[in-house]
Amino acid sequence: MGRILNLLGSQVSVYIVLAFELTRSIKKDMLMSAVKKEFGFTEKHFNHIRDIATRHSGIVLSDAKKDMIYSRLVRRLRKTGINNFDDYCTLLDNEDHDEFTHFINAITTNLTSFFRENHHFEMLAETILPELIKRNKATKKIRVWSAGCSTGMETYSIAMVLKEVIPQNQGWDVKILATDLDTAVLETAANGIYPIDGVTGVNDKRMARWFMQGSGINADKLKVSKELRELIYFKALNLLQDFPFKGPIDIIFCRNVVIYFDKDTQRVLFDKFANIHADNSYLFIGHSETLYNVTERYKLIRNTVYKKIM
Repeated sequence: MGRILNLLGSQVSVYIVLAFELTRSIKKDMLMSAVKKEFGFTEKHFNHIRDIATRHSGIVLSDAKKDMIYSRLVRRLRKTGINNFDDYCTLLDNEDHDEFTHFINAITTNLTSFFRENHHFEMLAETILPELIKRNKATKKIRVWSAGCSTGMETYSIAMVLKEVIPQNQGWDVKILATDLDTAVLETAANGIYPIDGVTGVNDKRMARWFMQGSGINADKLKVSKELRELIYFKALNLLQDFPFKGPIDIIFCRNVVIYFDKDTQRVLFDKFANIHADNSYLFIGHSETLYNVTERYKLIRNTVYKKIM
C-alpha cells in the first residue's frame, strides 16, 4: 500500500510540474498575443512586409520569422510615431522614403566575429595568397571583395592576413572592397571601433600589432589600426542590383549571406560574381551554404571554398 501511495505521489508531482509549465506557457502566449493585438500585426501585414523584403533585397522570410520581424519593426513604429502596421506598410511602398533604409537595417541579421570559420583564413594565408603573389607578379595587384561585411570583423580579419603575407615595400597594390546592405553596420565597420569583450578569435600577437586600446571613457574599446583601415573601401550595396565595378576580383568572401536567398536568386547572384571574378580565383561561402545545383561556374576545392573555372 505504501509503495502504491509513493507511486501516486510521484505521478501527482509530475502532473503538478506539467500543469505549472502549461500555465506558464499559456500566460506567455497570452502576453505575446496582447502585445501583438496592440499593434494589429496580421498575416496580411507580414506577407506585405516579406514581399517587399524579397523584392528589394532577395531575403526570404519564412513563417517562422514572423515574431522576429514583428519585434524588430515595432521599434520602428515607436521611433516614427506610427501607431499601426497599415500605415507602416503604406510607407514602405515608397522605397525612396528615408524609413526604407531603417526598415532594411532592422530586418537584416548581422552575426559576425573576427576569424570566424578560421580554416578559410588559414587557407588564404597558406595557399591562396602565395599562389596569387606568383600569378599577379607582373601587375602586383590583388583585389578582394568582402560581400556582406556586416560590422567589419570579417573584413579586418582578411586585411590582417593580407598584411602578414604579402611582401611589404615591394610595390604591391592591394585593396579590399567591403559592402553591405545595412548602412548602420557599415558605419560601425568604417569606424573600426569595437568593445574589448567583443574582440574574440584574435591571438595576442595580432592584438598587439593591429589594435589600439582607448583611454579614459574609451578604455573598454579597441580601434583597428590605420594601416588596416587604409586597405579597405566600405560601400553600401544591394547585391541584387548592378555592381558599380567591373573587376577582375581575385578573392570573394560571401559568407552566410545567400542562406537567406531562394535558389533562383542565388543562381543570379553567383553568375554575377563569376562575371567579375578572375579565372581560377577563389570564392568563400558560409559553412551552411553550398553551390550544389546553383552554378557550374565554380568547382568545390575544399569545404565551402570554391574556384572559378569558367
